[in-house]
Amino acid sequence: MAIRVVYLYNKTEKGLFCMHWIKSLSHAIDYIEANLTNVMGVDDVSRQGFSSGSHFQLVFHVVLGLTVGEYIRNRRLTRAAQDLAESKISDVAKRYQYDTPESFSKAFTRFHGVSPSRIKKGQARIFQPLSINVTVQGGFDMAWTLANDFHLLDWKEIEKDEGLSATEKYARITAWSAKARATNPGVFDTLVGWMNDENEWTANKLDENKQILIHGVFARFKEQNAQLRSYLRKLESSGVVNPPVFKALDDFDMLLCGEGSDWRITEAAACMFADFTVMQNKDTRIKIAGNKTGPHGTDSVEGLGYIGHLKNADAQVQWCLFLHEVAKEQQRGFQVVDFAYRHLPSMRFIGRRLDAPKAETFAQLDTLNAYASDIQYDVLLTHHYGRGVDVENGHPFYGRFMQADTPVPDGFDHFDFTHDYIGDAGFPFQSKFAFATFAGDLDAIHQSDGYDVGAMYDVTRNIILGQAVGIPYPEKYWTAEVFLDGHDKPSTAYMFSVVYD
Repeated sequence: MAIRVVYLYNKTEKGLFCMHWIKSLSHAIDYIEANLTNVMGVDDVSRQGFSSGSHFQLVFHVVLGLTVGEYIRNRRLTRAAQDLAESKISDVAKRYQYDTPESFSKAFTRFHGVSPSRIKKGQARIFQPLSINVTVQGGFDMAWTLANDFHLLDWKEIEKDEGLSATEKYARITAWSAKARATNPGVFDTLVGWMNDENEWTANKLDENKQILIHGVFARFKEQNAQLRSYLRKLESSGVVNPPVFKALDDFDMLLCGEGSDWRITEAAACMFADFTVMQNKDTRIKIAGNKTGPHGTDSVEGLGYIGHLKNADAQVQWCLFLHEVAKEQQRGFQVVDFAYRHLPSMRFIGRRLDAPKAETFAQLDTLNAYASDIQYDVLLTHHYGRGVDVENGHPFYGRFMQADTPVPDGFDHFDFTHDYIGDAGFPFQSKFAFATFAGDLDAIHQSDGYDVGAMYDVTRNIILGQAVGIPYPEKYWTAEVFLDGHDKPSTAYMFSVVYD
């Protein structure tokens, strides 16, 4: 499939890619084709585009998806393969401006996957000359469905907003975000499968894969984020925009540049951006790709690679756009009366499993009142030992949060929670959480039909995600029902582990 122009606009021209640049790029491409056998530098090509070198190179790279030098090299090596049928290697090397036959052979082998002395008919990799009309045609003959299947915003439709109110404009954005949430996770998983396929990462496919990943995926998300941020800023004064979406966009942009909180992931990403040839190393590619993580997020911490982080960052933007309203709509017959984030000192949960007598459990915990923590409520704690729900069921315990190092009675379980984030997946968990209290019809508060888990769980989670606050799933994930009036009364509050600055 042809390399295509993804963004036909100039940021300084209010979204329209001006005809000047289309003509300039076309003229430059014609010049390259006419001079493949001549001495030719980037500045020579830039002059044909009637622009300064740095500016021209930037536009060329954004529009065509590869640098001027890469384009010249691809075309020369394509033509060189054709000429070898009738010419010596040394003559072809000289013809296409290689200093020595050795340097030509090295570049030829990297591009075609076979040395010039051994190439046979039908083995050559063909990079066609590009032409610019409304789209750019030519390039590598392969499928770009990985890049094209993401559900990105159609700005031609979005910008048809004349006569619409701010509320109506924002509703179109939130409608897109809900559709993207249903589509993009599966495409990220397809991307992971492609990256983990050894047959797709041979030396002769590396340049092509770079175009797909760096320009077809990462660059397109960067551009969408920039456009979305600009559009939402214009709507911001109307009060319809959920403000945390801007933080989510910032976090996504940082990840797209290879920056983030997980140094193991960002280190691998930095290596990839600096030198894409590292992607031939299976261990590096595994750090980038990770494993498939399912349609609703990361299932297992072991599977989360750089692509998984991007998947979650993309989801966070969408959640900020539509979950804010979903959380309100889910409060049917009840309401959230208080919601706050808390970060407590280190503490210890002490309790027993559900099959133990509940009244007896809390009667024994009453004897430890001298060790009471800042959370002086009976709770039902659930966790997965730091593993994903695909490999570990939830483990519920009735009990209380006590001070750190509280002595543990015989027959009780205990789990430690620290003020600071410590260690890898599993305990100690962190004493950082959202605390939501509910009021209204008790049956509605404890309703599960129509919810992923239950009303309190879903609403609390959706408020968190709608505020661009992270959930440490699965490595430090835990939740707890809170019995504000004691364990013999229904729970009316919820604790949910979070990650926030």
